[in-house]
Formats: sequence, C-alpha cells, structure tokens
Amino acid sequence: MFSSLSDSLDKTFRNLRGVGRISEKNISDALREIRIALLEADVEFAVAKDFIARVKEKSLGEDVLKSIKPGEQIVKIFHDELAALLGGDQAPLNLNPPAHILICGLNGAGKTTTSAKLAYRLKKEGRRPLLIACDLYRPAAIDQLAVLAKQIDIPCYTPDATETDVVKVAKDALVWAEQQQGTVLIFDTAGRQEIDERLVAELKRLHAFVNPKETLLVADSATGQQAVSVAQHFDDAVGITGIILTKLDGDARGGAALSMRSVTGKPIKYAGEGEKLDQLFEFHPSRMADRILGMGDIVGMVEQVADKVNEADAMRSMKRIQEGKFDFTDFLDQMKMIQNLGPLEGLLGLMPGFSKIKKQLPAGAFDTKKIKRTEAIVLSMTMIERTRPEIIKGSRRQRIAAGSGTTIMEVNQLIKQFGEMRKMMKSPNKMNAMMKQMGGAGGMKDMMKGLGGGKFPF
Repeated sequence: MFSSLSDSLDKTFRNLRGVGRISEKNISDALREIRIALLEADVEFAVAKDFIARVKEKSLGEDVLKSIKPGEQIVKIFHDELAALLGGDQAPLNLNPPAHILICGLNGAGKTTTSAKLAYRLKKEGRRPLLIACDLYRPAAIDQLAVLAKQIDIPCYTPDATETDVVKVAKDALVWAEQQQGTVLIFDTAGRQEIDERLVAELKRLHAFVNPKETLLVADSATGQQAVSVAQHFDDAVGITGIILTKLDGDARGGAALSMRSVTGKPIKYAGEGEKLDQLFEFHPSRMADRILGMGDIVGMVEQVADKVNEADAMRSMKRIQEGKFDFTDFLDQMKMIQNLGPLEGLLGLMPGFSKIKKQLPAGAFDTKKIKRTEAIVLSMTMIERTRPEIIKGSRRQRIAAGSGTTIMEVNQLIKQFGEMRKMMKSPNKMNAMMKQMGGAGGMKDMMKGLGGGKFPF
C-alpha cells in the first residue's frame, strides 16, 4: 500500500534535504510535486488542497526558514500533518455492553470475511464474539459466514434460506445470542454493487432495531475516490462510527485511506492486509504516516511476529545458531516459521528503508512457489544429510533433485547458499554488521530485543 506515493515523496524530500537554504520557492516547488503525488495516489482533490495549504503555512514559519536543517523540519511537519489527516490517535472499539457491531459496505469490499476477521481478533483478546448473518440477498453470504465461523470456532447464527425480513432475523438472533452467552455481537449485513434506496432503507431499519455501539463501514482501499462518496452516503444514512479498510496489501496508491478519514471525520479503526483470518490489524495513524514516508513500522512488525512465532522454538533456533549447530532440519523449521508469518513482502514492508532494498532484490524474491521448491529439496534429504550437508555429493544430489521435482542446479545452489549462511552464522561480527545494516545504527536485533524481550531468532 502507498508504494507509489512513498516513492514520489521520497524523491521530493531527498531533493529538499539537499538544499542548503530553504526559501518560499523551494517549498512551493516541493509542495507542487507532493500535491501531484497525492492526486495520483487517488486522494480527493479538496482533501489534497487543504492538506498542502496547512503544510505550506507551517513550513514558511520563521523557525523552519532559519533552522540549521530546514529540510528535516519540513519532513517532520509533513509527517505530523499526515498523521493528523489519518486520524491522530488510534481509536479503539466501544465494546461496552450491549456490544453490538453492525458491519456495512458495498459488495466485493470484503464485509463477510472482515466480520470473521474481527470476530477472530476479539476472541484472541479474550472476548466471546458471536457472528450473525443478515445478508438475505446473496445466497452464498450466509454459507460463507458459517464456514468462516467454523474455521475460527465462533458461534454463528444463520437464518432460514426462505427468510426475507432482516429485522426478524436480528430479533431471532438476539434470542439465540442470550443462550450463547456472547459478549460481542457482529451483524454482517447485505451490500450491493451500487448504493440504492432499498439497501439504505433496509439498513436504516436494521440499525434502528439493533442500536449498535459501533457501525463500521468496510471499504475496499483500491476503489479510490469512489470509496469517499460511498463513505459519505453510508454515514448520512446510519451514522458510521468507524472504517475498516480492506485489501491494503493490493493497492499501490492508498488515497482512499487519506480521503475517507478527512471527508467523514470518522476514524479508520482496522486495516486488512491479506486473505488469512488473522490478518486484520489495528490502524495507527502515526505508524501509517511513518510507513508512507519510508520510515517503516518496527512496532507493527514486532507485534505481527510476536503473535505468530512460538517463543520456545525461536529460542531453540537462536541457541543452535549461537552454538554453530544450525543444520537443514533447523532451516526447515525456520522456513515453516516464516510461512506462518504470512506474505513476507508485507511483513518486510514494515522495515525502515525496505522500499529501497526491495528495488535491489532479484525478481521473484518473495515468490511462494520458490519457497515451496526449497522446502521440497530439504524434505527429499535423509535425516543424516540434513545434519551433515557436507556429505551431499554427486549421486545424492541427483537423488534429491529427482525426489523434489527440481533440477541439479537448484539443489547445488541451495547447498552453496546454505554453506555460506552457516559461515556467516559462525562469525558474530558479520552477523551483527548485517543486523546493523538492516536496522540502522542500533541494529534490528537491538530494536527487537527492546520491543519483544529478545525472543526472536534474529
């Protein structure tokens, strides 16, 4: 998300930092480029115009113009204004009882999947969520919600296939919910390809009956400026309390996120970045501003890793690395751990400066098929070969290639790279130098230790 905007901003600010003396012309030229970048990222015109005006006013202040590093100060002003545009502080859900959450939005935005993701997240936080299917128009919607609910072991109310009255469904669901002893009720409502009066009227009736503490609009971040008008329409109809942006991992522009918060005045509460049911994250405006400006989001990265990495396994791997005993069995465990983290590109995108590193990587560096092929090669080795890779010579390599459905060249390449990796692991100075290069002066390892207690295998 925001990759095209980030690239444009990086170029503009790099030029601005290189200017010895800042003048009104420097600032105006830079802001003109930024305005174009915002519009190309699908930010709504009025939002972009007002934003640029605020940044310009603060950038022309005497403290900035007379500063020793005016370029850096303007970057900070832009960051702070960007965080404010995205909503300032993170806005938590109101889950005071009765905690009713109404999910609304257009078809294709991901309402049903998001409902399940939200339920799963709340369950992990120690609450007892219940899912209620209120989409009576799309036949597969009820079945889809039921299947997802089963996957995450959360009770789901499904109405009869012949039911047409959504308020009656909600009334029956409330009776059912009392027996389930749930603490949060999530209502998945119907959507349309476009907003129509029938949809709005039905949603109003359901909203009036359910009286939700939260009415969350699920919006596809890739729909651009259309998402802004959709948000306004739903807000006028039922008074949304927050927004959940979906498909952030698939949109390079991201202007909808900047526009919707400004136009509606309602906070973006969550963001979906992936198809898995555990890929719904709290939306933190300041962290997102960091990401847009290429500063990464180390806290977000650590949170994601901590949630999916087994601490005992991580410590065991680290110990074997320190003792110089790391072998292909450990390597296989590490690969499985990495796969559990979800798409690597998305996770590493939270690392400071990754956008620059990414351009230097070979094509297909994050191809999951390559990871699977590497895994197949290791699985085709015997246990002795995994622990003593030095014995894997000609005939063994041929057997491994045949057993894994790969080529001799791929097997040779993996064994060579693994050998080089083991040499690096046995050299603490080289490992530490690599970590510092990844994480800046303090080193990624130090940052991870400070945030996660040092439990990660870095």
